[in-house]
Amino acid sequence: MSAKKIALFPGSFDPFTKGHLDIVLRADGMFDEIIIAIGHNSQKKRYFDIEYMIEKIEGIFADNDKISVITYNELTAVLAKKVSANYLLRGLRNTTDFEYENSISQVNRYLNTELETVFLITSPEFAHISSTIIREVHKYDGDISAFVPYAI
Repeated sequence: MSAKKIALFPGSFDPFTKGHLDIVLRADGMFDEIIIAIGHNSQKKRYFDIEYMIEKIEGIFADNDKISVITYNELTAVLAKKVSANYLLRGLRNTTDFEYENSISQVNRYLNTELETVFLITSPEFAHISSTIIREVHKYDGDISAFVPYAI
């Protein structure tokens, strides 16, 4: 019997967008389990409360016992070992994302030789969505409902 395919989908998810949802839904058939891991980025101050985001993401996947949500404050490669994840799941919107994610994947592979990074290209209808832009629109009372899969 082969080992369980567990994917870790790390990010700040501030907020979790329809683009993120697209990646998880498309990866659902590829893996036995997907762990959405909300990281504490030492370089960023959160805009949306982390507990609020956990609640929203868990609500989206309430009917799917293959998908769970955790938080972490350590190296992603170390977390992957702790949760027995052999795969890192990452979404790519453009070549800029690829350059950044490729560098990170090389370091993660160095830190955890059992870890493979799987890149999924974001569906075209979500490629323009950026958490940074969504936060800015929300900050100035703009409607972000077209970009997030839950009510804010």
